[in-house]
Amino acid sequence: MINYATKVEIPESKVKFGYKDELMLLGSCFADEIGKKMVEYRFRACVNPFGELYNPLSVAAACRRLMSPVPFAIEDLVFYNGLYHSFMHHGRFSNVSQEACLSMINDSLADSAKRFPNLEFLMITFGTAYIYRLKKNGQVVANCHKLPASDFSRNILTVNEIVEVYEDLLNEIRRVNRSMKIVFTVSPIRHLSDGAHGNLVSKSTLILAVQALVEKYPSQVFYFPAYELMMDELRDYRFYAADMLHPSPVAVEYIWDRFCETYLSASDKSILKEVLDINKALNHNSLNGNTDVYKQFLMQTMLKIKRLREKNPYICFPEEEKRITNSML
Repeated sequence: MINYATKVEIPESKVKFGYKDELMLLGSCFADEIGKKMVEYRFRACVNPFGELYNPLSVAAACRRLMSPVPFAIEDLVFYNGLYHSFMHHGRFSNVSQEACLSMINDSLADSAKRFPNLEFLMITFGTAYIYRLKKNGQVVANCHKLPASDFSRNILTVNEIVEVYEDLLNEIRRVNRSMKIVFTVSPIRHLSDGAHGNLVSKSTLILAVQALVEKYPSQVFYFPAYELMMDELRDYRFYAADMLHPSPVAVEYIWDRFCETYLSASDKSILKEVLDINKALNHNSLNGNTDVYKQFLMQTMLKIKRLREKNPYICFPEEEKRITNSML
């Protein structure tokens, strides 16, 4: 058989995650994409509680805030262009109301900080090695929020700088939760605003830093080659979105499948198939919703949910069950 792609071989991991485990994903918008899959398939996943974070220092700062969850205050916000922003958060937390902005930020912090000490898996996705600092105080910002470029200085982190920060962070995490496993990925999304060469330098820096951490903490730190999958197996532009930078839905689905193949336990792969079957049923729209046949279909779907929940009480479909009950009235 002729191979039409360069296969990226990924050894099966000795550590596995499953439906019973508390999971968290932090990092770039690729972490959001994988996180959406986890939520869709009913894993106990907390996804980007600070919004998308692209550079390693901002991700590390978020982890430290989760371990010491001091609420954000008014002085932590900046007002610009009619909105209140936080330099530690993505723009989805920005708001015209100071109170609403702080409320969203602190509610997310409180919820995710409760979960952090009990995490089995933390997935961290680095997007870029470039960082922006506020000139007035040297703070590394997660997002510039379109403030004037003159307010910031820009530079690229070195491998050693990233490794040093994460050596300290990993030691701090071990004091909070010795069993937590950290899976690093490097986002396959290209940052061509840095130029083609700049993007490669940035991604290479991130990969080398993660490799150093994997070698130093082999029982705690792991690497999943999302970047390599995109660059080698899925290098054709048909696997990219219209902007030719982001992976297409097909590419995300493929990388998700390889992730599950690597880290999901055999028993939980079986549960995943059941969840997939239920999701397909829930997404089915009937043109004749009042027929006895359709109501019977809904009853069968509800029965599948109840059977799955009896075996796995941590898997929930609360909104869907409510919708099915209302549809059967």
